[in-house]
Amino acid sequence: MPPMETIPAKTIVARVKKPSDWFGAQYNMNIYRGCTHGCIYCDSRSECYGDKNFDTVKVKENALEIIRDELRRKVKTGVIATGAMSDPYNPLEHTLKLTRRALELVNAYEFGVAIATKSALVARDADILQDIGEHSPVLVKMTITTADEDLCKKLEPHVSGTAERFEAMRTLTERGVYCGVLMMPILPFVNDTEENITEILARAKKAGARFCYPAFGMTLRRGNREYYYDQLDELLPGMAERYAARYGEDYGCPSPRARKLWGVFKERCQQLGLLYNMRDIVSQYMDGYEREQLRLF
Repeated sequence: MPPMETIPAKTIVARVKKPSDWFGAQYNMNIYRGCTHGCIYCDSRSECYGDKNFDTVKVKENALEIIRDELRRKVKTGVIATGAMSDPYNPLEHTLKLTRRALELVNAYEFGVAIATKSALVARDADILQDIGEHSPVLVKMTITTADEDLCKKLEPHVSGTAERFEAMRTLTERGVYCGVLMMPILPFVNDTEENITEILARAKKAGARFCYPAFGMTLRRGNREYYYDQLDELLPGMAERYAARYGEDYGCPSPRARKLWGVFKERCQQLGLLYNMRDIVSQYMDGYEREQLRLF
């Protein structure tokens, strides 16, 4: 098991200001801080987040007690998102099982959950996700950036491979869990090809995905920009200079092929019956549930 640090926490389940903007979640929850996936493009390395030791996973002290107390006090139930800043299925989760226990609390207090991950370990918790689905919306978003296993190991050196992630998705969908793909980031000049896009979509459909939500480009700001460029220099010599020349200090770095890729992506999604519009995805996975239920103490 990788080394573990703990950090204090006063609150963990926080209200989301605009739930309609990102998969309809009303709350956000992060039990861990930092990540060992080693993805070279990760925005969470940015200086603005203040995590100077990002590559070490930190566990929030008394996390389960805090989550239990916060869920018990919530007047309104809703969907709790997890995985925004730190993958809830990092290597520590194999033994600590904090995410699994937090899901048990989510189930006990009848909240829904929306999980974002790059780890096949999420399939371990299919039983709890099924139970939550009996009363509340459940959504698993599997991040997939490339269909090429060799490129995957370069861009995301310590995550479950692409094939493993699709297999985990198949396990979940066969258990009735609503799943889809976060196809992001699609890196300019690296994985922004039509072949990559169409292959991911074909494999997503085969694994039972219901949607795919893309980003044909990436973000760069102080902290993650320098790290990303250093990694590019090793993996693809000369590519960092190409980025600097095109994007300078820009935060948003869209692929120069974005318009064409979007057309290919949209057409293929329609052919496969995959949703790709945020409003449609939220509507489908919440269908049959009340978005918020007033619960009296």
